[in-house]
Amino acid sequence: MTLVSWLAFGELGLLICAFLLPLPFLAFSPFSESSKRRSANEVDGLTGLLTSAGIECKMQDKLETLQQDGRVTACFSIKIDNFARLRENHGDQAAEDVLRNVANRLKSALRSGDMVARAGDAAFIVALEPVAYIDVESGIQMATRFQTALEEPIPLQMASIYVSVSVGFCLSSRLNNPSASAMVQAADMAMNEAQLTGASNIRAYSTDMGRKVISRRKTQSEAARTLQRDQIRAWFQPQVSTDTGLVTGFEALARWDHPERGILAPIQFLDVLQQTGQMSQLADLMLRQSLDALRAWDDAGFNVPAVGVNFAGEELRSPTLLERIQWELDRTELQPERLGIEVLESVVAGAPDDMVVRNLEAISALGCSIDLDDFGTGHASISSIRRLPVKRIKIDRSFVTNVDRDQEQQRMIAAIVTMAERLGLETLAEGVENSSEHAMLAQLGCSHVQGYGIARPMPFHETLKWMTAHQEKIGPALQIGNKPS
Repeated sequence: MTLVSWLAFGELGLLICAFLLPLPFLAFSPFSESSKRRSANEVDGLTGLLTSAGIECKMQDKLETLQQDGRVTACFSIKIDNFARLRENHGDQAAEDVLRNVANRLKSALRSGDMVARAGDAAFIVALEPVAYIDVESGIQMATRFQTALEEPIPLQMASIYVSVSVGFCLSSRLNNPSASAMVQAADMAMNEAQLTGASNIRAYSTDMGRKVISRRKTQSEAARTLQRDQIRAWFQPQVSTDTGLVTGFEALARWDHPERGILAPIQFLDVLQQTGQMSQLADLMLRQSLDALRAWDDAGFNVPAVGVNFAGEELRSPTLLERIQWELDRTELQPERLGIEVLESVVAGAPDDMVVRNLEAISALGCSIDLDDFGTGHASISSIRRLPVKRIKIDRSFVTNVDRDQEQQRMIAAIVTMAERLGLETLAEGVENSSEHAMLAQLGCSHVQGYGIARPMPFHETLKWMTAHQEKIGPALQIGNKPS
């Protein structure tokens, strides 16, 4: 739940609860009592759970007796990661099925006195029945229990969907004067901190989180000027062959080298750059740094066949894109086939834009390769793939997760690989997390892999050390994808 969303729900709950508390001058107001009962019994129409206003009023009743009973409680804020993307990829009906499934699993994971509510499109609040003792470790164990229950595959009509959830929680003992709205706010703040560090994380509320929020707002305002300050750097994540184990390329990924906060991920600045119309400048910067890296790898004696640079729809509509790419290739004296242009499948799926099509065709004619990124999520038809000069499809990580254990995932990957082979396209699997997934993808015929199981994104100077170590590890004769003769 974003801070704005919290304000919308939190202030509403605070106003309702404050208005309905049994203060002396409201004690004889029939309107106050009926409003309180109505708010406390509000139910979400989709999931059958309480609403955020309803759970806050019920929480407030329990909190009023905490101190005199000597008990404590905890509030959890749970949010499905990347739910907007899930809805876009699978449709509204599948998204609603996921929400109902998550709601039922949450209810099954709770005790009879615990409460759960839906608090936004993909957010939930859990309030525990007051107990004699609970500490941070107990809270983490409970949060892990929620994650375990919710991150099991969700069966739908055609396939299983995997979701991850971020969890933040607040112990009543962490607040000087715990109220329902304050606990929900604190849990939301912790959940937001969890999401900023990646999917499926857990954070406990601490008193310094408010200062972090203020710092983040400052960072967002600074992001609008970061390109002018030359603080964006290209980091590189390797791609390797499942057949030989050799490096077949690197993908360039933007990182902000903040002077005070260190290295920041794209989630903390890309939206601001998009809102301020700076995505084309970012693409030019990444292109320049990527080709410079290719030249430096060559000079250092490393064999890196290509580097991939991401271009969004906005950059692909630029009438000067081809000229800028040609100029950078000439500057670095590199052949066009050394450069890969990565395009989201959603851009190709909506390719009635003539400028996008013309640019992609011209870039391909120049000799650069076109990679279709996040394949399987953008509803691109086979005809649109064939109409555009795509050379390789990058299979989205949602199909790769648990492919070593899930037969449905294996069947999906096998189908995609077979289709790609028939169309004369190469395949690369994204988001490979471990050696088991790597081995299974090799068996299924996927040509290339990329992900944390191979290596995390790294600055240029670390790529030199990584490639040296990787070459020593694989040796001259390692054949990952082939059976021994």
